Amino acid sequence: MTTVAAYAAPAAKAPLERTTIERRPVGEHDVLIEIKFAGICHSDIHQAREGWGEAIFPMVPGHEIAGVVAEVGSGVTKFTVGDRVGVGCMVDSCRECDQCRAGLEQYCVKGMTGTYNAVGKDGEPTYGGYSTHIVVDEAYTVRIPEGLALDEAAPLLCAGITTYSPLKHWNAGPGKKVAILGMGGLGHMAVKIAHALGAEVTVLSQSLRKKDDGLKLGADHYYATSDPETFEELRGTFDVILSTVSAPLDLDRFLSLLRADGAFVNVGAPEEPVSLNLFSVIGGRKTLAGSSIGGIRETQEMLDFCAGHGFGAEIELISASEINEAYERVLASDVRYRFVIDVATI
Repeated sequence: MTTVAAYAAPAAKAPLERTTIERRPVGEHDVLIEIKFAGICHSDIHQAREGWGEAIFPMVPGHEIAGVVAEVGSGVTKFTVGDRVGVGCMVDSCRECDQCRAGLEQYCVKGMTGTYNAVGKDGEPTYGGYSTHIVVDEAYTVRIPEGLALDEAAPLLCAGITTYSPLKHWNAGPGKKVAILGMGGLGHMAVKIAHALGAEVTVLSQSLRKKDDGLKLGADHYYATSDPETFEELRGTFDVILSTVSAPLDLDRFLSLLRADGAFVNVGAPEEPVSLNLFSVIGGRKTLAGSSIGGIRETQEMLDFCAGHGFGAEIELISASEINEAYERVLASDVRYRFVIDVATI
């Protein structure tokens, strides 16, 4: 076991504080990663504050991890010391079910093992990226292409793949009208990716405050959902609406913006249930769907895609001492567009 520095929430809703944690020895197929940068995802806040249900404490959040391989196990074939690597939202799965064999480890029938707030096969809790080092099986580690700066790559390990996977699955591309609901950490990546895929991209945001940013990142159109005329003007317009919003929505209003056979896909996860009038999907044979991150193979594909198109995330780099302030700013939508922790400051 190796003792490393980390930032952890000692209890639900408690401020995060500097501490130490134990990392397992490097096994035959493991890599030891010296973490350079860790993104702050809204889901870190949900879990640290038990918004999604009972959680495991102390909790070291962080599943947007970018770093460098410091040591490899004797059986490792994918990586060597010095390689630039990333770790996303999962560090294991059963590896045997149909989903795992299909490269859809995120939908593992037995449940994938989260990078933090989970229990590994060794019976020990997992700790995430707000720490100086992590030990991960090479099969759940991805390579960060040279064209991506590590700090701008870190958020791609959740925000990037969480939006790339559904956009690919629902065939966002040339000839498709795609709306991105919300222009935050997830939404800004969705705009970049949908634009790079060749879709006609519209941002639907509460206000026009971020309109200039949205257009600069690749949106063709930008509308305020606080304006009732938006819903009249855009009725029956979109093939796909990707919702990155983690607050409850009036689903019936947004479903009215889909054309026949359109899909409203949720990647934002509100803490409260939402209601739905089923006539909103029956009329127009519409789909209400959800999507969760992506498999390891698709995560690598996403990183290569972003590098090939020359973009990472839009970030604000912070020191570890600013984590608690950053959480409050995320909740106030006061970040453009992803906080990333400089792990050297831990």
